[in-house]
Amino acid sequence: MRMGTRQGALTIVAVSVVVASAAVLVALTLQQPTVPMYSPTPPSPQPAGRTLVGPLLYTVDATSAIDWRHFSFQVGSVVDPAGPRDWDLAFRRYQIIANGGHDFVGAAGIADLGEVDFAQVRTVPEAGYRETEGSAEPRNLAIASWYSYGYFSHVLSPKPHVWAVRTADGRYAKIALVSYYCVGSRPGCLTFRYVYQGDGTRVVEAPGASGPR
Repeated sequence: MRMGTRQGALTIVAVSVVVASAAVLVALTLQQPTVPMYSPTPPSPQPAGRTLVGPLLYTVDATSAIDWRHFSFQVGSVVDPAGPRDWDLAFRRYQIIANGGHDFVGAAGIADLGEVDFAQVRTVPEAGYRETEGSAEPRNLAIASWYSYGYFSHVLSPKPHVWAVRTADGRYAKIALVSYYCVGSRPGCLTFRYVYQGDGTRVVEAPGASGPR
């Protein structure tokens, strides 16, 4: 009788643990993190010339799972339609590529600088830029894993990295991803902070930048 009582007690404990674990998983699934949300920036191409631009915040409407949206640092805007040499980065949902590589006409590339403070990146490297690979399903490995994925929340969160960009015409910029969500929590509004150097040098420090931005 004691053995039966002990086994019954163990069974109750085991069931309680399973129920508690299930409750925790459900709670984690239902608890959605607060994410920053942005409306797409209206396209307004304005040639930057040979000046230092930024830091600026820009939101690309990359909600289409089919069409790429092309961004040019030289004009500080999405360009639509974009000629083969008119863009530096392209966005489609969570994908980001550069206008450089075997199947592209530009000289663009991306380098992951890691977890560094955006404002403290004063110059970008001369080498180490990865070009985009593939044509049907292009991918740039330097920035392909720019996000962390919440398996319970199903939310994409930007990693606190800074990326250096060599543009299609061989100039330089730095970017940091800020958000992936449009107003209303709809995915596909890729928001990034950037500084662009139009004079061809690798200096990307904004005047007076001395702290986080």
